[in-house]
Amino acid sequence: MGHVPALDEPLKKTLGGNTAKVMAEHLGLHTVGDLLHHYPRRYAERGELTRLNDLPLDEHVTVVAQVSDARVHKFNAGRGQRLEVTLTDGSGRLQLVFFGRSIYHHQKELLPGRRGMFAGKVGTFRNVRQLSHPAYEMLGKDSGADTVEAWAQQLIPLYPACAQMESWKISNAVDVVLASLEATGWEAVTDPLPPALQEGRGLLPLPEALRKVHRPRTKADIEDARARLKWDEAFVLQVALARRRHADAQLPAVPRKPVAGGLLDAFDARLPFTLTEGQRQVSAEIFDDLATEHPMHRLLQGEVGSGKTMVALRAMLAVVDAGGQAAMLAPTEVLAQQHHRSVTEMMGDLAEGGMLGGSDQGTKVVLLTGSMGTAARRQALLDLVTGEAGIVIGTHALIEDKVRFHDLGLVVVDEQHRFGVEQRDALRSKGRQPPHLLVMTATPIPRTVAMTVFGDLETSVLAQLPAGRSPIASHVVPAKDKPHFLARAWERVREEVEAGHQAYVVCPRIGDEEERANGKKKSAEDEAEKRPPLAVLEVAEQLAKGPLAGLRVEVLHGRMQPDAKDDVMRRFAAGEVDVLVATTVIEVGVNVPNATAMVIMDADRFGVSQLHQLRGRVGRGSAAGLCLLVSEMPEASPARARLSAVASTLDGFELSRIDLEQRREGDVLGQAQSGVRSSLRMLAVIDDEDIITAAREEATTVVAADPELSALPALRTALDALLDAEREEFLDKG
Repeated sequence: MGHVPALDEPLKKTLGGNTAKVMAEHLGLHTVGDLLHHYPRRYAERGELTRLNDLPLDEHVTVVAQVSDARVHKFNAGRGQRLEVTLTDGSGRLQLVFFGRSIYHHQKELLPGRRGMFAGKVGTFRNVRQLSHPAYEMLGKDSGADTVEAWAQQLIPLYPACAQMESWKISNAVDVVLASLEATGWEAVTDPLPPALQEGRGLLPLPEALRKVHRPRTKADIEDARARLKWDEAFVLQVALARRRHADAQLPAVPRKPVAGGLLDAFDARLPFTLTEGQRQVSAEIFDDLATEHPMHRLLQGEVGSGKTMVALRAMLAVVDAGGQAAMLAPTEVLAQQHHRSVTEMMGDLAEGGMLGGSDQGTKVVLLTGSMGTAARRQALLDLVTGEAGIVIGTHALIEDKVRFHDLGLVVVDEQHRFGVEQRDALRSKGRQPPHLLVMTATPIPRTVAMTVFGDLETSVLAQLPAGRSPIASHVVPAKDKPHFLARAWERVREEVEAGHQAYVVCPRIGDEEERANGKKKSAEDEAEKRPPLAVLEVAEQLAKGPLAGLRVEVLHGRMQPDAKDDVMRRFAAGEVDVLVATTVIEVGVNVPNATAMVIMDADRFGVSQLHQLRGRVGRGSAAGLCLLVSEMPEASPARARLSAVASTLDGFELSRIDLEQRREGDVLGQAQSGVRSSLRMLAVIDDEDIITAAREEATTVVAADPELSALPALRTALDALLDAEREEFLDKG
């Protein structure tokens, strides 16, 4: 096979500098291969028009529509003029607005009755959707009827585009690339699927799939191409995960079998309640894993409050009984302190091993965070290296070189998607042999996502909530349509406080100084919306002066000093603060059973799983919880649909499905969670469950037979591309 580096060739060689620069900066496309995998988002058919009524606000769209009307209006006493053009799809309308000198040029192009593609950001003006200064390309205008006919026969690919590079320009670039590949007989494109698999499953060869996805003649072309390209993604990803599982299975580990009459039994004997069936079952799965000679790799999923910490703590105690140490890693200091507090409370005098008044069977539980004082830190490190401390709870500070363990047997990681594999490996190297690993997440993950993102972990699910947890009622408060609803929301908060309870108010940002500090200009969207997202400092001030006057209102956010944060949390937990106005710092792990109400401001700015997480902070005691989702979005908007979904169910798995269905496929794993553009372009994690499952089986078979993939060089190449640095980080969120 002659080496033709066409796919990793930079686009500027093929397309010229300017186009390539815009593609790199705004679409993240750098090479010929990147562009080939930038698939059309959808296809407009034979002059079929886009449904204008369904356009999402604030998004960059490309529509195919017909001009129904174009006229110039004068304003400002005749000094200014604007061109207003109305597009139609037969039912809905969309307005285009142009200002300035160029309007007469546009008017000559935009003749009523003509069709075109129009691209821009959807805004509204007087309740009419509009694009201001859109880019457009008129269709079938070059020469008489024959092109209109020819055009009417085609499927027009509409690409994910941006303001700087419209869909049709991307399309032209793809034409250039396709032409150069045709000229070389596609020899640059190697096929990652093993031939037996491709033929066995009746999938198109890769060149044909790429040709058909970009330039389909029929709908069947699109279907066939997508089926093939989905398989590529699913298979290569599953091979990567299968290789990790294979490698992990080769590692040795010290088996940790629970010992009768030790810490665990003493702890269980003191529990004031019985474990739920789910907790017992998951514990059994974990204890089985701990007893084997290979490291456990288990993902523990459970709703907020389903008792994950209890299950993890019992596993930690079992390991201490077996002579090892256990470490629990939390993503933030606040959380580490909180876990430390709840673990020592749960353990009582068992957490005071070696201290006066401690239990004979006890062990020491130490906290290790970056902001600890030198003396406390030195003592904690000493306790770890001598084995005096059986359990350590901390932040990433635990992973630093200085930290030495006597015999690390188990690592528990809280909220996985904030923790990458380099850290996991760094921790692994702390044990004499790799420690067992238990990952906890409160973000419910549908099975297929678990297979794609956490594909190298076995999964346990804690479904039922422990006894004594109360239901949470959730309601959407449409602040714009019905302002009196918002007033009522504040009354409800006051009623909860008067009944002896406490409340949270959550806002998307901290406050004004952050804009100034970053020297950021307000974005066009904020200007268009006429207000930025609500901020903690402003809301707290307004509430304290207005609807919640007389109550003890305090703020909590990420830029406060750690001790100030702790102080507020401690006073809130002690009941000395009535209402805590906070950012999502409270999303994870804050546990105040007396807090019964939560009001989330601008709730439409949070994701579904984030809202679910936040809501899990109330109703943790014996009193029922109340969660109010405040939004100014119009009733028909997707944002409001999302909020209604959250309000209608407490089932996190159901919500995570809704969440995925509402997001674009490309954002399946949430940029916020992965920080990297997802490598899934074609695969819809929910709809393609069968492909993912089949690909996982095929991948496991291939890897078992040939772990190094030496017989499949093209698959190796595809794998290396997938695992190149940025994706490595993404894959290894697992």
